[in-house]
Parts: sequence; structure tokens; C-alpha cells
Amino acid sequence: MTALADWMQQCGLDRRDAQVLVAAALGLSRAQQMAHPEHPLETTDLARLNVLASRVRAGEPVAYVLGEKEFFGLTFQVGPDVLIPRPDTELLVECALHRLDALPTADSPRSVLDLGTGSGAIAVAIAHARAAVQVWAVDVSDAALAVAQANARRLLDPQRAGGAIHFVQSDWFAALQNCEPASRFDCIVANPPYVAQGDPHLAALRYEPALALTGQHPSPTGLDDLRRIAAQAGAFLRAGGWLLLEHGWDQAAAVGALLTAQGWEAVSSVNDLAGIARVTAARWPQKVPHAPKIG
Repeated sequence: MTALADWMQQCGLDRRDAQVLVAAALGLSRAQQMAHPEHPLETTDLARLNVLASRVRAGEPVAYVLGEKEFFGLTFQVGPDVLIPRPDTELLVECALHRLDALPTADSPRSVLDLGTGSGAIAVAIAHARAAVQVWAVDVSDAALAVAQANARRLLDPQRAGGAIHFVQSDWFAALQNCEPASRFDCIVANPPYVAQGDPHLAALRYEPALALTGQHPSPTGLDDLRRIAAQAGAFLRAGGWLLLEHGWDQAAAVGALLTAQGWEAVSSVNDLAGIARVTAARWPQKVPHAPKIG
């Protein structure tokens, strides 16, 4: 009978990936795996682990193999219709919560719009962390919205003060123009497609939806969707509201310039744990310099 330690050495996987598969397949925590490397693998367990390992060796992300990914302390269901939530994106949630908490007390509930919600990770994380905040989430993909809605139902208290998340199928702001409850938000967050057409990293991301990586209209810079959002978001924010954009590691200056050109104030970037400018924030002014164009 094969021992756990022997399989770990022979499976051909990164040790962390192997441990995650063992935890999912056998219910053994990393601590238990380390404490009992001699643990015998039954024939059925060994067969299951080998099938999972073969998928990972072929390049399929572990999150898709297991059908789930942890994000902001919550476990989200994921599949090929949605981008896998990244740890870097937790910074976007933290920035949103910080700015919501810093806003002055208001008579009406605070509200957030999540653009391109995908699995719903950002929207659900905010709604889970701030029960009184009203959350809206849009995505152009019906399949992605189905995943997001399932995650929201599973992870959120149905009795939360802010109510259920409002999910809308929309190409960015298009379907929100005549939707009065969503006409003015306190904060808009987005992790839009920003990978440039032809980026060499796309090969390693082949299992993930191209729509979430390069967008409907791939561009050489990857900035097209960021540009659209920067130009249109002000029409959907309350005066003094915040726009928070995640972007590529080398796009902070370009995104900041887009926002400044559109009349945004207090434009600044926030670094992730690696010291990379990952999120750019901007405030919509009290006096609007010009009316944003929608479309």
C-alpha cells in the first residue's frame, strides 16, 4: 500500500498543490499530512488523487480541479466561466471597506457597485464584511452571473441589513442607465479585463475565460475597459464617491492619467504586499467638471 509521503514525492506536483489535493480528496489538513506522512492510501483514494494530479500536471488550475477557491476568508465556487479570485484582489476589497468606513454618516444606506463581478468574490466579500451596505454587481456574462448568484446565496445571510445583492447582466454601465436605485453609488469597484493582447502570460491562463482577461475587444495596451470605466463611472457616483480600479503591475501611471484627464480628484495608487501598485483610487468631485458620456 502506498504511503502518503511516497505519493507526495512521486506525484510530480508542487508540494503546496499536492497538499491542497490531499486535503480536498482525503480530508487531511496540512498539519495532519505533516504529522502522519506514513498514512496509507487506499486503492480508491490513490486513484482519485492520481486523476486530480493528472489534471493539474496538464496545466488546469487547482481551483478549477477542486471547483473552489478561498478569497477574503470565504470559499467561493469557481469554474471555467469565471476568473479565479486572486489574493492580490483582496487589496481592492480592503480599499473599498476603508473608504466606506471613512465616509460621513448619511441618512440613506451606503451602496457599492461591483463591475465585472465574475464569481462574485468582490461583491460578496464586501457584503459579508459590511452587512448594512447595499451591493450591486454586474457582469456581461450570464454564465458568470449564475456562479456569482450561487456564491451569494451560499455565503451571505439572507437577513443581512443591506439586503440581497442586486445582480444585473450589463456591458459595464449600459443596463444601469434607467435603473434608479443604482443611479448613485458611494463606491464603485472593478477588476476589469486589463491583460494586453498578445501578452506572453496568456498561455499560462488558457483555462480561464478570455473575456475576463482581455475583454470583448482585446487591445495592445489592455487599457480599453479601464478607459471606458474611467470615462463613465462619475455619472453613477454620488459627489465625493470613490472609484477603485485594479490593474496590471505596470499600468498605474497610465490609469492615473486616464482618471485625471476625466476630471477625477485625489488620484492615487495603493501597493500590494509585494510593493506593486495594484489598485488606483479616485474621488468624484463635489462640482462636476463635465458630464460623463455613457455608451
